Amino acid sequence: MDERPDLAGTLLALADDFVALGRVTLAIADEQDLLAAVARVAQARIEPAEWVSITTLAGGEFRTMASTDPRAERADAIQYAVGSGPCVDAILEENDVLVRDLRTDERWPTFGRRVADEFGVRSMMAFRLTMDVKDTIAALNVFSCAVDAFDAGAVATGRLMATYSALGLNSIADRRRAEELQQALGTAREIGIAIGVLMVNEQLTREQAFDVLRAHSQDQNRKLREIAAHVAETGALPHFNGHAAQS
Repeated sequence: MDERPDLAGTLLALADDFVALGRVTLAIADEQDLLAAVARVAQARIEPAEWVSITTLAGGEFRTMASTDPRAERADAIQYAVGSGPCVDAILEENDVLVRDLRTDERWPTFGRRVADEFGVRSMMAFRLTMDVKDTIAALNVFSCAVDAFDAGAVATGRLMATYSALGLNSIADRRRAEELQQALGTAREIGIAIGVLMVNEQLTREQAFDVLRAHSQDQNRKLREIAAHVAETGALPHFNGHAAQS
């Protein structure tokens, strides 16, 4: 009963944090900046947490994308080197992982002993991020130097932070895809206009007009959309080496 007010207060504080992070997400287009902000908030809201990091797996390579302390990055590096550990398992096995004592946990004896001896880490949590980013998986990692440091409230907060991280990353990915689609549509429109201009001015077929644009793109080492934009705007092919380009 006594824990309910504390949990309610934590959830209200998290709600405020999520509103602030939402504004950050709208203002940035870089996943690493978002993850760094999430790691800072996670450390602040999970009281036993001493360090927080976020790991990604892309192209078969593990990488720490954000951390609140260099020691978290070095602890992560041990997992990557030995090929096992809480965050590696969270990513590969799609399970949240809670470790009460790394020194005695038999699931990762090599990793557990090393981080306990080298950094004093005894407890860990790792939460897989469910993302809609192609070929990328991630996990939120929380470290403590105390044995059995994380209670049910800390686990719930960690899960919420991992969920928010995934939503934020998906939002950035969706926005980037929309921008790329908009750019592609604009490029297609300009190429279509340029082809029409050349068909009329040079009495070419559609295929011939496109071949002219492509040849000028290659000859001038410029992107096709730049050549097309010039033709669409001026009605003529761009100059080449100081001379008017010939079709």
